[in-house]
Amino acid sequence: MCLGAGFAGYRLAAVRYSRASVPTYGTWLPQPRALGDFALTDSRGRSFDQNNLAGHLTLMYFGYTHCADECPDTLALLARVEQRVARLPLQVLFVSVDPRHDTPAVLATYLARFNPSFIGLTGAPRQVARLGTRLGVARGKLVLPGGATTFEHTVALFLLDGRGREVAVFTAPINARRLAAVLKRSAERLLIHG
Repeated sequence: MCLGAGFAGYRLAAVRYSRASVPTYGTWLPQPRALGDFALTDSRGRSFDQNNLAGHLTLMYFGYTHCADECPDTLALLARVEQRVARLPLQVLFVSVDPRHDTPAVLATYLARFNPSFIGLTGAPRQVARLGTRLGVARGKLVLPGGATTFEHTVALFLLDGRGREVAVFTAPINARRLAAVLKRSAERLLIHG
């Protein structure tokens, strides 16, 4: 009887351990996917490339500063996530799909409203488009009646590991508490083995 109870306890612990180690929120890639080379400019006016991803967990979001709803909502959510995981080496990157308007200075002013540690990225439209294509980001410019423009874009967060490889995607609706929890659970594995 004791042997049976001991075995049952072992099986229960093994199941709980295996469930805890498998992420249950978001869409996780079967294998990490490298982004390849890219060269953009950050919101401080410095060059930013794949080497700047090393040693961090990175959440990357594509949007633009004149976005009326999804972008500010997502950045506010990311600010809440960042507060919940303040001890993790997390960097949040906001890649502009409107690089002609979103200069480093514009990005810096915009992102400071949400969290001054957030990093904006901009650059040549071709470079931004290439990075977006590698991640499967759909984007398009729309001209509205009267000549105003807006941009359609994928609303998703891309999680990169400590080697700058895409490992997961989170799509709307995104829950800040659940995202923070999965980052905490996965951080060590993604930073050490990433």
